[in-house]
Amino acid sequence: MPTTIDEGLPAPHNFVSFTTLVARKYQNLIERTISFIPQRWAFVGFLFFFYILRVSLSSGGWYVITYALGIFLLTRFIAFLSPKWDPELEEDSGDSLPTTLNRNDDEAKPFIRRLPEFLFWHSIFKALFISIFCTFIPFLDLPVFWPILLLYFIIIFSVTMKKQIKHMIKYKYIPFTIGKKTYTKNNN
Repeated sequence: MPTTIDEGLPAPHNFVSFTTLVARKYQNLIERTISFIPQRWAFVGFLFFFYILRVSLSSGGWYVITYALGIFLLTRFIAFLSPKWDPELEEDSGDSLPTTLNRNDDEAKPFIRRLPEFLFWHSIFKALFISIFCTFIPFLDLPVFWPILLLYFIIIFSVTMKKQIKHMIKYKYIPFTIGKKTYTKNNN
């Protein structure tokens, strides 16, 4: 095995091959979890609970990390609720989303998210994992006046969700499937 100047350390190509191997194993593990939707979300819920437990039981407040996590989760949630094609950005499409009938099309198209569910889950998983890791680094526990951060987050959340709900009402789309519509037979 070739070594670097310092004896005992692996050569750079071995480190690169090791990181490639770890990345492939991680990708394989993540891809195998695609069909286990409730279990994935339960694990993220457990990670979130563990994060809250870690922050509340530790000596620090971890306010900046919690604020950054909250803002990141808010942006991911908005991307999850948003349609892939925004009618405000497309001038020639008129006031219709792909979920509604257009004048030129005869069939309605399904709602397609800007951020699919699996990528939404994966980004939340990575953010929670990084946030939990950051709570073990003492110099990241910055002293801040947390009520200002909380108030600012509530204002950002309220304004952003109000804008998103108005957009959903204006363009008549619902980003959640409620179930298959059933029709009753009329006996008259």
